[in-house]
Amino acid sequence: MVPAHRSSARALRSDLLHPRSVIETRLIKTLSERVQRETGRRPVQSEKTAWRESLSDLACVLDDAGLGEVEVLVEFPMPHNRRSSADVVLAGVHPETGRDTYVVVELKQWSEARAVDEDKQLFEVPNLGQKSHPSLQAKGYRSQIVGGLAVLDGRADAVTALVYLHNADPQDVSDLSMGAACEGVPVFTRASRGSLIEHLLGLLANSPGRLAADRLLGSRIHPSQNFLRKSAEVIRGFGQFDLLDQQLDAFAIVRARVREANEANTKRVVIITGGPGSGKSAIALSLLQSYIEEGNPRIAYATGSSTVTKTLRKHVAGRDRALHGLFRYYMEFANASRNELDLLIADEAHRVRKNSFDLYRKQWRSDRPQIESMINASRVPVFLLDEHQVVKPDEVGTVAAIVAQAQAMDLAYDHVRLDAQWRCGGSAIYDTWVLRLLGLGASDGEWNGGAEPERWPGDPAFQVHLAGSPAELEGFLHEKLSQGQSARIMAGYCWPWSKPVAGQPLVPDVTIGEWARPWNLKQDKPMNGIPPSTLWATTEGGFGQVGCVYTAQGLEFDWAGVIIGPDLVARNGRFVPRQEYSKDRELTRSAVTHEQFGRLVRNIYKVLLTRGLRGVVVHAVDEETQDFLADLIQAPQEGARR
Repeated sequence: MVPAHRSSARALRSDLLHPRSVIETRLIKTLSERVQRETGRRPVQSEKTAWRESLSDLACVLDDAGLGEVEVLVEFPMPHNRRSSADVVLAGVHPETGRDTYVVVELKQWSEARAVDEDKQLFEVPNLGQKSHPSLQAKGYRSQIVGGLAVLDGRADAVTALVYLHNADPQDVSDLSMGAACEGVPVFTRASRGSLIEHLLGLLANSPGRLAADRLLGSRIHPSQNFLRKSAEVIRGFGQFDLLDQQLDAFAIVRARVREANEANTKRVVIITGGPGSGKSAIALSLLQSYIEEGNPRIAYATGSSTVTKTLRKHVAGRDRALHGLFRYYMEFANASRNELDLLIADEAHRVRKNSFDLYRKQWRSDRPQIESMINASRVPVFLLDEHQVVKPDEVGTVAAIVAQAQAMDLAYDHVRLDAQWRCGGSAIYDTWVLRLLGLGASDGEWNGGAEPERWPGDPAFQVHLAGSPAELEGFLHEKLSQGQSARIMAGYCWPWSKPVAGQPLVPDVTIGEWARPWNLKQDKPMNGIPPSTLWATTEGGFGQVGCVYTAQGLEFDWAGVIIGPDLVARNGRFVPRQEYSKDRELTRSAVTHEQFGRLVRNIYKVLLTRGLRGVVVHAVDEETQDFLADLIQAPQEGARR
């Protein structure tokens, strides 16, 4: 755990008293570099101004309180999501117990905030739009720190949180002090500066906080909880996802839109976009649980994937038939009545098809666009998507398509963009590296020929290995399995896929030299102890087979093994698509152009390469591609050498 800046309160104030030019080369430069490294974007001047003004005010408060020895950790990263960070964590000693104590401080430059929902969780902030309650943000940071860092085990009371709006007068932000959101996380304004000082003195002694900070920063990080297990707890009300930043904004916006639509008898579309592991499904399941808790039956959680829906039914709904009915398919809404639901959550919405057609159910067929059908079915349809995960020619789930349909129906819409990263070790570095490797643009699903692949720079949070053979890749993952971690092997669809024969072993279609393994079972029922295709990724017994994008998309493992087939090879320093090597009938039809195939096959490998939570091990079948990757992945560790 490394914050962007660390110093005592006294040293921080001293730094901030220097001329502006010095600050730009010290503290602000350090913060800017950290943000660019972790998120891949350059901070704008307004952010730099906010850092300077907010930190200056907090430093003065600490100085006036006589807490100059307290350690100040600026932009403290979350244990499992380094793109999210608490503005400040104060580390010190409790004045009564003498034990380590920590205070999360959420700093806001807001001068005005007006509640737009009766729950007082969503606020209109001038020049910023609608934002969630800052106390909820601070609670989320506190919860992530307590739950993620082993040094705090059994000491939840060692971490407290507060909000400081140093530019605000009480009358202009009075709504923030109402409702349940601020319970346990007090809100202070510039008029209550004295109360803030008294509050801090009750939590911190003026003793050196260096050792407390060392113990926090050096703490072992708990492994993140299995997503499906966590989801099952959340749905039953036994836990919750710690939503942060834009995730909280998205949650609050959807809740407000549902209330507004019911009160005014209107409709509203919400679009939530983000990369793999950005929290889209956590938002969706948190919304679902909130309405289950309220007893609202007019809700549904739909996907376009049999694998994802059946996995959710098995591992999240379990034997609860009522919960089973909440997890549905897009096609079910082909002929739905107008506004039969208050909320329709369309997860994995990049998989939306042009229209609905089911071979066996006539009621699931319609010539109407599938997006239109889902918008028609609910007062508030919520589309959660990642345009880099469009992997079939007839998948039309893009922001542009959803916006166009909303406008054609004369409906307003919201678009929330998520920057968080929970998968891939929370590594924005890896996410950016994969985009550049595959030549994909950073903000949409288009091929970007200008993106240059780069060497893997390394990231302590996520491991990237290159295996010299598929057998070496499999052995590496098998060792991880023996350590109690989850792992699967996946490959591009470049080999035939034989139908299973009852009583016979699966055909080892994926043959690379002397190594041969079968694809996952090509049916929805188990056979000979082998899980069905829809549960290959999550059920014991799946490791012996190779999965593809259709059985892995939307799911995750601790370790991802990816075999890059001959359908995407490196030539002259760039990846080149080769449609003739694909065995995927969806991608080899005559109607699929070479350009379309190139975009889709890049997206496919983007999906496969981002299934891992802790790391990925890669092998390329093509020798020149393997050499190309060896130049980029320069430091393979023991057990995964080229």
